Amino acid sequence: MPESQQLIKKNLDFINILPAWAQELSVKYCSKTANLYFVHGNIRDFLPHKMNEGEFMFVKIQDYISEVLFGNRDIIVFYDKSGGISFCLSDMERDYLKTMSARYPDVAPEEFLTRDPVKAFDYLERYFVMNIPKEKRIVLIMDYAETIIPADEIGHLDEIDRYCLVTLNRWSHEPQFTQGDISVIMLTENLTDVNPRLSSSPSTVKVTIPFPGAMVRTQFLEFLEAKDMLLLERGLNPERIGNMTSGLNLLNLNQLVAESYQEDKPITLEYLRDRKRTIIENEAAGLLEFVETGHDLSLVSGHSFVKKRFQSAARALKLGRTDVLPMGYLIAGPVGTGKTFLVSAFAGEIGIPMVKLRNFRSKWQGATESNLEKVLNILKAMAPVAVMIDEADAFLGDRDSVGDSGTSSRVFAQIANFMGNTDYRGKIIWFLITCRPDLLPIDLKRQGRAEEHLALFYPETAEDRIDLFRTLQKKLDIKVKDFSLSDVFKGIKFDMSGADIEAILVRAKMCASMDNRAIVTREDLDSTIRDFVPPAYPYEIELQNLVAVLECTSREMVPAKYQKMERSKLAAEIQELKQLLGEK
Repeated sequence: MPESQQLIKKNLDFINILPAWAQELSVKYCSKTANLYFVHGNIRDFLPHKMNEGEFMFVKIQDYISEVLFGNRDIIVFYDKSGGISFCLSDMERDYLKTMSARYPDVAPEEFLTRDPVKAFDYLERYFVMNIPKEKRIVLIMDYAETIIPADEIGHLDEIDRYCLVTLNRWSHEPQFTQGDISVIMLTENLTDVNPRLSSSPSTVKVTIPFPGAMVRTQFLEFLEAKDMLLLERGLNPERIGNMTSGLNLLNLNQLVAESYQEDKPITLEYLRDRKRTIIENEAAGLLEFVETGHDLSLVSGHSFVKKRFQSAARALKLGRTDVLPMGYLIAGPVGTGKTFLVSAFAGEIGIPMVKLRNFRSKWQGATESNLEKVLNILKAMAPVAVMIDEADAFLGDRDSVGDSGTSSRVFAQIANFMGNTDYRGKIIWFLITCRPDLLPIDLKRQGRAEEHLALFYPETAEDRIDLFRTLQKKLDIKVKDFSLSDVFKGIKFDMSGADIEAILVRAKMCASMDNRAIVTREDLDSTIRDFVPPAYPYEIELQNLVAVLECTSREMVPAKYQKMERSKLAAEIQELKQLLGEK
């Protein structure tokens, strides 16, 4: 085989053992179609490289790029605003200082390693141009790219930031740089933190480093076990721990293992669960909150159709049939019907973690998009996971939001695109909860996003109310004297929500406790119901009922009094109620 072909085969064999992101970066570099790269995502982690069969090394991003991808050869330069200019090898640094001091004898040698980006870019460009005729490969790795070219309108950037933006843009088109073997690699955790004039340019390459999968986590734990650093409870092993730590990166795992080793306490399932939750909430900077799911659908009263749908979805998940699951659910219905409780019960049924999206919006320019990117990356790493968005109509906004420089519309597009990615079907299950689904943009309600539309309504019959009463009694652990509830609930003429029945139960328990009794009697319940006045907002409740009916995708879910109502009449009544309430 000719030497050139042997070299090509060797390069291909090397590329094939790299992780997907490194393969992408290598292929783009070898194609010579661009010289400005943005590497983002899980860049603060240990990165694995398979050296030999079954043998791995784990290094930081700068070392991975310089050592693994480029073999520490030719010229590899590092720069960030804190450390200034440095090189991967001392020989490279000596050559740089020698060359620059010979050309500019009046400049002190340490000045050539400056942290000032204006001077640093100028010195490096001059050095690169001097080395182009030598046909050396030159790689400049710039960390914390968001501090060099921050995401802001160009008119809001200071003079130094504008200089950096223009210089990097020029380098990406400069013939000397594009035709020579010069590459600039920008590192940032969130791509949205970087100025879009460069990050969105078609002439730049964007490469994402994902969170490690179960296999990589297992390999890292085996690596730590070989160093006698991994203490595990009997019955646990690296493979099992690797499968249970979705959402954590290798740095998190190293921290968890090191703490266990330092305290001389083996890792247990309880310890792992608690530490995983704490680490993920800290990594998300308070933008994600774990939802306690200590109950299942057996504690949900009524809503038999919705329960059947959720039970079928739970069976599909347990059988691994994620391909038949909807991308997400829209849960509608008037206030007090237990929408949030039902969703958390579903998560408890299938045994996967559920998180609640907290307010990721910020008053600072670009921070909102950055927060959302961080959250979505964590969700991808946590899969399988259920995501609850309560009051979704107010939380998510829409494409037409104005008055915030386009932030809301960009955020909405980010969420809509992520929700519609079919790669995550059955892995990230969305639950959009709202009592006003009519205010939720159709972009999120369409097929391919929140595909399954389910609605909850108040109990219609006395039997339904009694069933709900018994379920809430069990949930609240309230002891009630044995008597017939039929007469009690038959006398109630107003609509009662689950929240109303729960309030009545709690008040009746209060009456009993005032008499130093632990058991609620018929008299306690009768007096509480006689005194109870439901919140007076009938028009709002009726509007919430009607818009939920309109969203229903099955007639079986619809209360009997609405089943024969034509959709045109339904829409007309909704419009009348909105006008009555002063809505547009």
